[in-house]
Amino acid sequence: MSDDPHRSTEPRSGELNPSNFAGAGLQFAVSIVAFLLLGQWADRKLGTSPVLLLAGVFIGGAAAFYSMYRKITAAQRADDERRRREREGQK
Repeated sequence: MSDDPHRSTEPRSGELNPSNFAGAGLQFAVSIVAFLLLGQWADRKLGTSPVLLLAGVFIGGAAAFYSMYRKITAAQRADDERRRREREGQK
């Protein structure tokens, strides 16, 4: 363990830490499947098979990519800020 009493061992939400991204694959899959099922349901109701199903898959994939992009950029920003504070503290 670390001797630094100011350093927390618990991961913070914005840090680049593997535990913050552990559920990313599952979130990605759930997003695609949810939009796929929504598109399939809408196709059955409107009789437009498979147009809305395909649209749902692409929308779900885009939403999953966007969510992951936001999470990664926020973590990078927080990590950059932490490193900047550490550098300023050492000077």
